Amino acid sequence: MDLNELYRTVIMDNYKNPKNRGLVHTDDYHFVHLNNPSCGDNMNVEVKIENGKIVDVKQEASGCSISMSSASVMTDVLIGKTVEEAKKIINDFYEMVMGKDDIDDEALGEAIAYMGVRSFPARIKCATLAWKAIEKGIDEVINSEK
Repeated sequence: MDLNELYRTVIMDNYKNPKNRGLVHTDDYHFVHLNNPSCGDNMNVEVKIENGKIVDVKQEASGCSISMSSASVMTDVLIGKTVEEAKKIINDFYEMVMGKDDIDDEALGEAIAYMGVRSFPARIKCATLAWKAIEKGIDEVINSEK
């Protein structure tokens, strides 16, 4: 399977069958909402962090197939990672979609399929919206613990 085919398969599978969809609205989850006003994507993410580890992530996305599927993949990739591991993976994801190749392919898991987004600069914001939301959530949780 070539990368373009993988890209389409991962996006469509996660768009049609999103993972970790649905918010729980409890105090032990930190909520973040972001939107992309240029295309109408809306992203709600809840993250639960215990002892420096991401134990759960929930998402509720609306918008294009890229933003919605990226949210699904993001949750699957980051659950179970330490905060430090997650921040590295998030950074690698940003660098990958911007065109850099010096990334940890294995740690990105299915997110590697979004490499194709680099060919469509207008869609980079769509692909990174969920990742920006989880990054903001992680930072807010860490800063609240200081």
